[in-house]
Amino acid sequence: MTAPLTPHDRPQPHQSLPHDQSPPGGAVPHPSAPDHSAPDPSEPGHSAPDHSEPGPELRAELVQAALVAIGVAVSGVLLGLVWLWLAPRVPLVWIGDGIYPKDAEGEQAMGADGVFTLWALAFGAVSAAVVFWFFRRGGIALVVGLAIGGVLASVIAWRLGVWLGPAADIKAHAKDVGRNVTFDAPLKLGAKGALLAWSFAAMAVHLGLTALFGPRDDEPAQPTG
Repeated sequence: MTAPLTPHDRPQPHQSLPHDQSPPGGAVPHPSAPDHSAPDPSEPGHSAPDHSEPGPELRAELVQAALVAIGVAVSGVLLGLVWLWLAPRVPLVWIGDGIYPKDAEGEQAMGADGVFTLWALAFGAVSAAVVFWFFRRGGIALVVGLAIGGVLASVIAWRLGVWLGPAADIKAHAKDVGRNVTFDAPLKLGAKGALLAWSFAAMAVHLGLTALFGPRDDEPAQPTG
């Protein structure tokens, strides 16, 4: 018969075991402390990354397209001077109480539209070749820049040619030169569709050059048997 345990011999509920002993059934790992090193998206000072901003490549293409549009538009001054120089004149004469064309069957008016259209096509092809030479890896943004710049260049050329050409006020001009004296009619662009010729030529030539000589992606290697 054994003696009852004294209070000093009873195991305490919160008594810790020695370091060299483990509780029966295996050690139970303590729960790991939360990692406070990673930023919390819910915190006021932390903001999630913004994926809506364009990447550096897209921004570079947009800058190149803007430069192309401005450069092409400025070159419309040269087209205006060429049109003013080469466009045929429409002779007018003041006879009696009216002003009439000296040559009733003349085709000078249509000739002015034709000169503008042909030279606009030529300028569009040259501008596309120059842009392809300097920005061979450009994307669709360059084509859009060429199109916008071509329209602006055509409008500048048209208005410049009219402004530098013969006086727009036919009656005042006829009074200045007098009766039965031939003078030139104002320079006009009858076919407004010619303002799109530069853009059409530029886009077609640039796309053609890109298809023929543009950089191509490397083809995946074929598995060898």
